[in-house]
Amino acid sequence: MANPKTKAGIHLLHGDERFLIEERARATLDSWRSELISDFGFERLEGQGLNAARLQDSVLQAPFLDPYRVVAVTMLPAARAESLAPALSEVPVSTRIVITVAGRLGGGNKLAKAVTAAGGTVEEMAHLKGRSLSEWAAKKATDHGLTPAIAAQVVRVTPPDLTIIDSELTKLAAYKASGSKLTAEVVTELLAGGREDEIFKLTDNLLPHPTPEALKIARGLSRGGMQPTSVAYRMARHIALVLEVRAKQERGESLSDVKSQMSEHPFVVQKAFDTARDTDPNRLEAALRAIRDYEWEVKSGQIDPELGLDVLLTRL
Repeated sequence: MANPKTKAGIHLLHGDERFLIEERARATLDSWRSELISDFGFERLEGQGLNAARLQDSVLQAPFLDPYRVVAVTMLPAARAESLAPALSEVPVSTRIVITVAGRLGGGNKLAKAVTAAGGTVEEMAHLKGRSLSEWAAKKATDHGLTPAIAAQVVRVTPPDLTIIDSELTKLAAYKASGSKLTAEVVTELLAGGREDEIFKLTDNLLPHPTPEALKIARGLSRGGMQPTSVAYRMARHIALVLEVRAKQERGESLSDVKSQMSEHPFVVQKAFDTARDTDPNRLEAALRAIRDYEWEVKSGQIDPELGLDVLLTRL
Protein backbone atom coordinates (compact mmCIF):
# COMPACT_ATOMS: atom_id res chain seq x y z
CA MET A 1 0.00 0.00 0.00
CA ALA A 2 1.18 3.51 -0.74
CA ASN A 3 1.95 5.50 2.37
CA PRO A 4 -0.07 8.76 2.63
CA LYS A 5 2.77 10.36 4.58
CA THR A 6 4.78 10.60 1.37
CA LYS A 7 2.72 13.58 0.14
CA ALA A 8 4.92 16.05 -1.76
CA GLY A 9 7.76 13.51 -1.52
CA ILE A 10 7.15 12.31 -5.07
CA HIS A 11 7.13 14.64 -8.07
CA LEU A 12 6.28 13.50 -11.60
CA LEU A 13 7.05 16.15 -14.22
CA HIS A 14 5.96 15.63 -17.82
CA GLY A 15 4.88 17.60 -20.87
CA ASP A 16 6.12 19.19 -24.07
CA GLU A 17 8.35 21.86 -22.52
CA ARG A 18 11.59 20.16 -21.58
CA PHE A 19 13.23 23.35 -20.31
CA LEU A 20 10.55 23.89 -17.66
CA ILE A 21 10.60 20.21 -16.67
CA GLU A 22 14.36 20.22 -16.14
CA GLU A 23 14.27 23.60 -14.37
CA ARG A 24 11.61 22.47 -11.89
CA ALA A 25 13.36 19.14 -11.28
CA ARG A 26 16.70 20.85 -10.71
CA ALA A 27 15.23 23.30 -8.17
CA THR A 28 13.51 20.47 -6.28
CA LEU A 29 16.59 18.28 -6.22
CA ASP A 30 18.85 21.15 -5.14
CA SER A 31 16.52 21.84 -2.21
CA TRP A 32 16.39 18.22 -1.12
CA ARG A 33 20.10 17.53 -1.60
CA SER A 34 21.02 20.54 0.55
CA GLU A 35 19.82 18.55 3.58
CA LEU A 36 21.79 15.40 2.78
CA ILE A 37 24.92 14.59 4.74
CA SER A 38 26.63 12.27 2.27
CA ASP A 39 26.68 11.29 -1.39
CA PHE A 40 25.07 7.97 -0.48
CA GLY A 41 21.70 9.66 -0.06
CA PHE A 42 21.29 10.57 -3.74
CA GLU A 43 20.85 8.27 -6.72
CA ARG A 44 20.25 9.29 -10.31
CA LEU A 45 18.69 6.77 -12.71
CA GLU A 46 18.56 7.28 -16.47
CA GLY A 47 15.00 6.81 -17.72
CA GLN A 48 16.14 5.16 -20.94
CA GLY A 49 16.20 1.42 -20.28
CA LEU A 50 15.03 1.67 -16.66
CA ASN A 51 12.65 -1.08 -15.51
CA ALA A 52 10.26 -1.32 -12.57
CA ALA A 53 12.40 -3.79 -10.61
CA ARG A 54 15.45 -1.53 -10.74
CA LEU A 55 13.45 1.54 -9.70
CA GLN A 56 11.71 -0.32 -6.89
CA ASP A 57 15.04 -1.57 -5.55
CA SER A 58 16.26 2.03 -5.35
CA VAL A 59 13.02 3.35 -3.84
CA LEU A 60 12.95 0.74 -1.06
CA GLN A 61 16.55 1.22 0.08
CA ALA A 62 16.85 2.76 3.54
CA PRO A 63 19.02 5.85 4.03
CA PHE A 64 22.49 5.15 5.41
CA LEU A 65 23.80 8.36 6.96
CA ASP A 66 21.20 10.79 5.64
CA PRO A 67 17.75 11.78 6.94
CA TYR A 68 16.22 10.44 3.71
CA ARG A 69 17.13 9.16 0.25
CA VAL A 70 16.62 11.14 -2.95
CA VAL A 71 15.97 9.25 -6.19
CA ALA A 72 15.95 11.11 -9.51
CA VAL A 73 14.69 9.41 -12.67
CA THR A 74 15.73 11.54 -15.64
CA MET A 75 13.95 11.79 -18.97
CA LEU A 76 11.91 8.62 -18.90
CA PRO A 77 10.48 7.98 -22.40
CA ALA A 78 6.74 8.69 -22.27
CA ALA A 79 5.98 5.46 -24.09
CA ARG A 80 7.59 3.44 -21.26
CA ALA A 81 6.17 5.38 -18.31
CA GLU A 82 3.35 2.97 -17.47
CA SER A 83 5.76 0.07 -17.08
CA LEU A 84 7.27 1.73 -14.00
CA ALA A 85 3.98 2.14 -12.12
CA PRO A 86 4.41 -1.09 -10.05
CA ALA A 87 7.66 0.32 -8.60
CA LEU A 88 5.65 2.91 -6.65
CA SER A 89 3.20 0.50 -5.02
CA GLU A 90 5.11 0.99 -1.76
CA VAL A 91 7.18 4.11 -1.09
CA PRO A 92 8.86 4.54 2.32
CA VAL A 93 8.56 7.95 3.99
CA SER A 94 12.37 7.99 3.96
CA THR A 95 12.48 8.18 0.13
CA ARG A 96 11.89 11.26 -2.01
CA ILE A 97 11.49 10.89 -5.76
CA VAL A 98 11.58 13.14 -8.82
CA ILE A 99 10.66 11.60 -12.16
CA THR A 100 11.02 13.61 -15.36
CA VAL A 101 9.35 12.34 -18.52
CA ALA A 102 10.39 13.08 -22.10
CA GLY A 103 6.92 13.86 -23.43
CA ARG A 104 3.35 14.24 -22.29
CA LEU A 105 1.39 11.60 -20.35
CA GLY A 106 -2.33 11.08 -20.82
CA GLY A 107 -4.78 11.59 -17.99
CA GLY A 108 -5.25 7.87 -17.46
CA ASN A 109 -1.55 7.01 -17.41
CA LYS A 110 -0.78 4.29 -14.84
CA LEU A 111 2.42 5.93 -13.61
CA ALA A 112 0.64 9.24 -13.03
CA LYS A 113 -2.10 7.40 -11.13
CA ALA A 114 0.49 5.56 -9.03
CA VAL A 115 2.20 8.84 -8.08
CA THR A 116 -1.14 10.39 -7.12
CA ALA A 117 -2.12 7.30 -5.11
CA ALA A 118 1.21 7.52 -3.25
CA GLY A 119 0.38 11.08 -2.22
CA GLY A 120 2.72 12.71 -4.72
CA THR A 121 2.17 15.43 -7.30
CA VAL A 122 1.89 15.22 -11.07
CA GLU A 123 2.62 18.35 -13.06
CA GLU A 124 2.44 18.93 -16.80
CA MET A 125 4.71 21.51 -18.43
CA ALA A 126 3.10 22.69 -21.67
CA HIS A 127 4.71 24.77 -24.39
CA LEU A 128 4.51 28.48 -23.66
CA LYS A 129 3.28 30.80 -26.38
CA GLY A 130 1.70 34.19 -26.79
CA ARG A 131 1.13 36.06 -23.55
CA SER A 132 2.35 33.24 -21.31
CA LEU A 133 5.68 33.14 -23.21
CA SER A 134 6.06 36.93 -22.93
CA GLU A 135 5.31 36.88 -19.20
CA TRP A 136 7.78 34.05 -18.62
CA ALA A 137 10.48 35.91 -20.58
CA ALA A 138 9.78 39.14 -18.66
CA LYS A 139 10.21 37.34 -15.33
CA LYS A 140 13.41 35.69 -16.54
CA ALA A 141 14.73 39.06 -17.68
CA THR A 142 13.99 40.54 -14.26
CA ASP A 143 15.81 37.63 -12.61
CA HIS A 144 18.81 38.48 -14.80
CA GLY A 145 18.64 42.16 -13.90
CA LEU A 146 17.20 43.16 -17.28
CA THR A 147 14.00 44.97 -18.21
CA PRO A 148 10.74 43.52 -19.60
CA ALA A 149 11.34 45.65 -22.71
CA ILE A 150 14.54 43.73 -23.41
CA ALA A 151 12.67 40.46 -22.85
CA ALA A 152 10.07 41.53 -25.42
CA GLN A 153 12.83 42.29 -27.92
CA VAL A 154 14.40 38.87 -27.36
CA VAL A 155 11.04 37.11 -27.83
CA ARG A 156 10.46 38.98 -31.11
CA VAL A 157 13.70 37.92 -32.78
CA THR A 158 14.35 34.40 -31.44
CA PRO A 159 12.52 31.09 -31.92
CA PRO A 160 9.88 30.34 -29.23
CA ASP A 161 12.36 28.03 -27.51
CA LEU A 162 12.80 28.66 -23.78
CA THR A 163 16.38 27.37 -23.80
CA ILE A 164 17.36 29.83 -26.52
CA ILE A 165 15.51 32.75 -24.90
CA ASP A 166 17.10 32.06 -21.51
CA SER A 167 20.52 31.74 -23.13
CA GLU A 168 20.12 35.06 -24.94
CA LEU A 169 19.00 36.80 -21.74
CA THR A 170 22.01 35.34 -19.93
CA LYS A 171 24.29 36.67 -22.67
CA LEU A 172 22.75 40.15 -22.44
CA ALA A 173 23.02 40.11 -18.63
CA ALA A 174 26.72 39.21 -18.86
CA TYR A 175 27.26 42.07 -21.30
CA LYS A 176 25.56 44.48 -18.89
CA ALA A 177 27.51 43.12 -15.93
CA SER A 178 30.75 43.93 -17.77
CA GLY A 179 29.87 47.60 -17.38
CA SER A 180 28.75 48.20 -20.94
CA LYS A 181 25.51 49.98 -21.72
CA LEU A 182 22.67 47.93 -23.22
CA THR A 183 21.04 50.14 -25.82
CA ALA A 184 18.37 48.86 -28.24
CA GLU A 185 20.97 48.89 -31.01
CA VAL A 186 23.46 46.87 -28.96
CA VAL A 187 20.79 44.34 -28.03
CA THR A 188 19.89 43.93 -31.70
CA GLU A 189 23.52 43.39 -32.62
CA LEU A 190 24.12 40.87 -29.84
CA LEU A 191 20.99 38.88 -30.66
CA ALA A 192 21.90 38.73 -34.34
CA GLY A 193 25.33 37.28 -33.68
CA GLY A 194 26.63 34.12 -32.09
CA ARG A 195 24.59 31.15 -33.20
CA GLU A 196 23.78 32.45 -36.68
CA ASP A 197 27.40 31.96 -37.69
CA GLU A 198 27.30 28.42 -36.34
CA ILE A 199 23.97 27.70 -38.07
CA PHE A 200 25.45 28.92 -41.34
CA LYS A 201 28.49 26.64 -40.89
CA LEU A 202 26.14 23.73 -40.13
CA THR A 203 24.01 24.21 -43.24
CA ASP A 204 27.16 24.76 -45.30
CA ASN A 205 28.30 21.26 -44.28
CA LEU A 206 24.91 19.59 -44.64
CA LEU A 207 24.53 18.87 -48.34
CA PRO A 208 24.79 16.81 -50.46
CA HIS A 209 25.68 14.68 -47.39
CA PRO A 210 26.47 15.80 -43.83
CA THR A 211 30.20 16.02 -43.17
CA PRO A 212 31.87 15.11 -39.85
CA GLU A 213 32.04 18.87 -39.26
CA ALA A 214 28.23 19.07 -39.47
CA LEU A 215 27.91 16.54 -36.66
CA LYS A 216 30.45 18.45 -34.56
CA ILE A 217 28.66 21.78 -35.06
CA ALA A 218 25.23 20.30 -34.33
CA ARG A 219 26.51 18.80 -31.08
CA GLY A 220 28.07 22.11 -30.13
CA LEU A 221 24.83 23.97 -30.73
CA SER A 222 22.72 21.57 -28.66
CA ARG A 223 25.25 21.41 -25.82
CA GLY A 224 25.55 25.18 -25.91
CA GLY A 225 21.89 25.70 -25.07
CA MET A 226 19.94 25.34 -28.31
CA GLN A 227 17.27 22.66 -28.25
CA PRO A 228 18.20 19.75 -30.57
CA THR A 229 14.77 20.05 -32.22
CA SER A 230 15.52 23.71 -32.99
CA VAL A 231 18.77 22.65 -34.65
CA ALA A 232 16.78 20.12 -36.70
CA TYR A 233 14.25 22.83 -37.61
CA ARG A 234 17.02 25.05 -38.98
CA MET A 235 18.37 22.13 -40.99
CA ALA A 236 14.90 21.48 -42.39
CA ARG A 237 14.53 25.13 -43.42
CA HIS A 238 17.81 24.97 -45.32
CA ILE A 239 16.97 21.69 -47.04
CA ALA A 240 13.53 23.02 -48.00
CA LEU A 241 15.20 26.12 -49.48
CA VAL A 242 17.61 24.04 -51.54
CA LEU A 243 14.73 21.83 -52.71
CA GLU A 244 12.77 24.90 -53.83
CA VAL A 245 15.79 26.30 -55.66
CA ARG A 246 16.41 22.93 -57.29
CA ALA A 247 12.85 22.91 -58.66
CA LYS A 248 13.43 26.37 -60.15
CA GLN A 249 16.66 25.18 -61.74
CA GLU A 250 14.85 22.28 -63.37
CA ARG A 251 12.42 24.80 -64.87
CA GLY A 252 15.38 26.55 -66.46
CA GLU A 253 15.40 29.63 -64.23
CA SER A 254 18.69 31.50 -63.83
CA LEU A 255 20.33 32.60 -60.60
CA SER A 256 19.17 36.20 -61.12
CA ASP A 257 15.60 34.94 -61.70
CA VAL A 258 15.67 32.93 -58.48
CA LYS A 259 17.15 35.81 -56.45
CA SER A 260 14.45 38.19 -57.64
CA GLN A 261 11.67 35.79 -56.58
CA MET A 262 12.88 34.83 -53.10
CA SER A 263 12.86 36.80 -49.85
CA GLU A 264 16.07 35.28 -48.46
CA HIS A 265 19.34 37.23 -48.57
CA PRO A 266 20.90 37.06 -52.08
CA PHE A 267 24.07 35.44 -50.66
CA VAL A 268 21.97 32.70 -49.01
CA VAL A 269 20.12 32.12 -52.27
CA GLN A 270 23.39 31.94 -54.20
CA LYS A 271 24.76 29.30 -51.80
CA ALA A 272 21.53 27.31 -52.12
CA PHE A 273 21.69 27.64 -55.92
CA ASP A 274 25.25 26.28 -56.02
CA THR A 275 24.37 23.43 -53.64
CA ALA A 276 21.20 22.50 -55.50
CA ARG A 277 23.14 21.59 -58.65
CA ASP A 278 24.70 18.59 -56.87
CA THR A 279 21.64 17.33 -55.03
CA ASP A 280 18.97 14.75 -55.80
CA PRO A 281 15.42 16.08 -55.15
CA ASN A 282 14.35 12.65 -53.94
CA ARG A 283 17.12 12.66 -51.33
CA LEU A 284 16.14 16.15 -50.23
CA GLU A 285 12.52 15.08 -49.77
CA ALA A 286 13.65 11.97 -47.87
CA ALA A 287 15.78 14.19 -45.62
CA LEU A 288 12.78 16.39 -44.81
CA ARG A 289 10.72 13.30 -43.96
CA ALA A 290 13.53 12.03 -41.71
CA ILE A 291 13.61 15.34 -39.82
CA ARG A 292 9.82 15.30 -39.50
CA ASP A 293 9.98 11.76 -38.06
CA TYR A 294 12.77 12.77 -35.65
CA GLU A 295 10.74 15.69 -34.29
CA TRP A 296 7.69 13.46 -33.80
CA GLU A 297 9.73 10.78 -32.04
CA VAL A 298 11.24 13.39 -29.69
CA LYS A 299 7.88 14.98 -28.88
CA SER A 300 6.31 11.59 -28.23
CA GLY A 301 9.16 10.62 -25.90
CA GLN A 302 10.44 7.74 -28.01
CA ILE A 303 14.03 8.98 -28.34
CA ASP A 304 16.50 11.22 -26.56
CA PRO A 305 16.73 14.56 -28.42
CA GLU A 306 20.54 14.81 -28.49
CA LEU A 307 21.23 11.18 -29.35
CA GLY A 308 18.43 11.27 -31.91
CA LEU A 309 20.00 14.31 -33.57
CA ASP A 310 23.28 12.42 -33.97
CA VAL A 311 21.45 9.48 -35.55
CA LEU A 312 19.45 11.83 -37.78
CA LEU A 313 22.61 13.37 -39.24
CA THR A 314 23.97 9.93 -40.11
CA ARG A 315 20.77 9.20 -42.05
CA LEU A 316 20.61 12.37 -44.14
